[in-house]
Amino acid sequence: MTPINAAQKEAQRNRNTIFVEDGELLRIDEFPGEQFVMRIRAPKCAAAAQPGSFVHITCDDSLPMRRPLSIMRVEDDCIDILYKIVGDGLRRLAKKRTGDSISVLGPIGQGFRPSSQRPNTLLIGGGVGIPPMVFLADFLRQQGGNWAPLAILGSELPFPFETMSSDISTPWVDGSVDATMPLMENWGIPCRLATLAGFDGCFDGYVTDLAERWLSTLSADERLATEIFSCGPTPMLKAVAALAEKYDLPCQVSLEEFMACAVGGCAGCAVKIRTPEGDAMKRVCVDGPVFDAATVTW
Repeated sequence: MTPINAAQKEAQRNRNTIFVEDGELLRIDEFPGEQFVMRIRAPKCAAAAQPGSFVHITCDDSLPMRRPLSIMRVEDDCIDILYKIVGDGLRRLAKKRTGDSISVLGPIGQGFRPSSQRPNTLLIGGGVGIPPMVFLADFLRQQGGNWAPLAILGSELPFPFETMSSDISTPWVDGSVDATMPLMENWGIPCRLATLAGFDGCFDGYVTDLAERWLSTLSADERLATEIFSCGPTPMLKAVAALAEKYDLPCQVSLEEFMACAVGGCAGCAVKIRTPEGDAMKRVCVDGPVFDAATVTW
């Protein structure tokens, strides 16, 4: 028998974990800034999805290239995705109507790995990096136990949800900063919003500024029970990584990169990651998208 080489072992790692299915579009909601939330019935993907994983979607039959989109929520046999129109493909996807079929490839990628030793989870999401934070928050609340997530979400566009005033106390920030995401409020998860666009009830500044307001109030013992998770544009993730280093906290980040195949074949999404054996090029699609922030070469 011919021995299996390293490349073959790598190829087999995702066998029977990624599915292709014709999903049914159940709902599409439009928000300002050409932002859309879609609910797609995709039972196989929904059953296997983990916080931080994503799907590769066919936007239109006339376009051969799929688009990678983060999963925001899983409910029953459905997945929710949030996206902003940034090109012709997503513009065509936004024209889909309920009942339409959408080819879904997923779930793809290595997701977040929260440690029960650090139940104080700080979730920082920016723009279209908000969905993985919502998924992770939902996952943690369903685990029960001592998990205590805090979400800080930022956007310079109007948020892709109707904001509301929170009744959940956050004494580490001024009381005028009370805007939250209704879903988080319903789940009982403290959440605050940050922006430089002057939206009502939001913190005036970067998500990292708001996050530091909270981190600076923690005792040494509380920091030992804290971990940061983040997704958003690269400059934001770099700032989050620096904040984690400042407070000596573990931090996992979900990277955003352009992708062609999204299943590890083309290596077009490779980034430089520090490993015990030295620097190595890792594929964001299947080796990530989640990496230890301290290992990323920013």
